[in-house]
Amino acid sequence: MARDIQIIPALPHHIETIAARMRKADRDEVFAASGKSPVDALEYSLEKSSHAWTATVDGQPEAMFGVGDLNILAGVVAPWLLGTDAVNENVRDFLRMSRDFTAQLLSRFPVMRNFVDDRNTASIRWLIWLGASMSEPVDIRGHKFRLFELRA
Repeated sequence: MARDIQIIPALPHHIETIAARMRKADRDEVFAASGKSPVDALEYSLEKSSHAWTATVDGQPEAMFGVGDLNILAGVVAPWLLGTDAVNENVRDFLRMSRDFTAQLLSRFPVMRNFVDDRNTASIRWLIWLGASMSEPVDIRGHKFRLFELRA
């Protein structure tokens, strides 16, 4: 059965429903990186983003993603995405949409870079599939992370 997947502007009222059902890998990553809860991580990310969106599945918010400015003049942004298990359950649609959206973002921002938890193998595979380069693991707050970068 086809699901209705939409990308809409991210709004604060999307946070609670996504945070309550956030994927374990995403919960673990935000806690390791910042010590934040899922709600706090989404609130912070939305507040710091120059652009942010919510992916809905059949009208239900399932993922929030965006970019925060790192260097406005150079067009360098930090991409982020936090979601529920619906991302994995709709992986083909997610992959197709993420490739298209990444291409659109790279046409506006020539460099996107951020860190990913080294334990989050699914996200690392996805980022490499999108064309990201990966650093060797580095220690942040006692956990291993990899710097990734996507370039236009």
